[in-house]
Amino acid sequence: MNYKKLGNSDIKISSIGLGTMTFGEQVDKKTSFQILDLATEKGVNFIDTAEIYSAPTRKETYGMSETILGDWLSTNKRDNIILASKAAGPDRGGNSWIRPGPGLTGKDIIESCEGSLRRLKTDYIDLYQLHWPERYSPKFGELYYDPSKDHSITSIHEQLLALEKLTKQGKIRYIGVANETAYGVHEFIRLSDIHNLPRIQSLQNHYSLTNRSYENGLDEILYKSDISMIAYSPLSFGMLTGKYDSIATSIKPDDNVGRLTKFIEYAKRRWCCTMTVKAAKLYNDLAREFDLTPTELALSYCYNKWSITSTLIGVTSTDQLTENISAQSVKLSKEILDRIDDIRWEFRDPTL
Repeated sequence: MNYKKLGNSDIKISSIGLGTMTFGEQVDKKTSFQILDLATEKGVNFIDTAEIYSAPTRKETYGMSETILGDWLSTNKRDNIILASKAAGPDRGGNSWIRPGPGLTGKDIIESCEGSLRRLKTDYIDLYQLHWPERYSPKFGELYYDPSKDHSITSIHEQLLALEKLTKQGKIRYIGVANETAYGVHEFIRLSDIHNLPRIQSLQNHYSLTNRSYENGLDEILYKSDISMIAYSPLSFGMLTGKYDSIATSIKPDDNVGRLTKFIEYAKRRWCCTMTVKAAKLYNDLAREFDLTPTELALSYCYNKWSITSTLIGVTSTDQLTENISAQSVKLSKEILDRIDDIRWEFRDPTL
């Protein structure tokens, strides 16, 4: 396992991180513990969760992933783990039971963090992130920015002040953002520098063979600002494992073929769109042509990308975990990388 510095902080995180959104929904507590035990045995020290998990998000399972992780942490060496969690952003039409109404106030952020600390059974969180922007921005399947939707209730400055308070209290060590744009990253940096407030150390965005939009400018600002990129969904919700190649556009909730069936409407809009299905199959076929599994190709591409500090994997079994971690030994030839770029030139980034 390789370890890389988190932004300009004094900690190093494993180049493969464990995402826990499946804990409490697709994965029961016993299996979650087995996955956590094996991951740490294999050198994973970076574990990511969020107050809103399990996923898909439901009122009944709110905080379940943190609760399971907290129970595991209480019987393991907390200091060996770099723990990350996230405060949910404003309601986007599905999580009004977390915080009704618009905005993400400083009070909201503090209350979210304190709730996470209780569930995680710990005194501090190493990396505390804002799960998605408080302001309007085109995300999760939206193609274009729409000025008519522009709004913000809580300024980034106010959000940073709340995060500063948590940092001074010792409840969090470092801060980060997720699902952000180049504008958002720049504003967080600018306001931190002007007001001498905590500086973001990381950006957690979707990055995979079917979504390399991060390389359209975000990689430059992160590199020049010494901010780490944490990639999530490197297998594009399973599309890059090959198991959906023939059924992705026709899957139904009762098919029970994987994570996509848990997010059926969202998946059909974002992951199962025609262009993603076509692009994913080309990448999967390319892997087989070079005697690799689709999973090996997709993960190796992320693991070896210079601009990625850590790649989060989400698994439902120890077998999946072993397969995903073993892909770090796969090195892609120039020929394969060139072929990957050929496919991207044709399909660009269909998974938004």
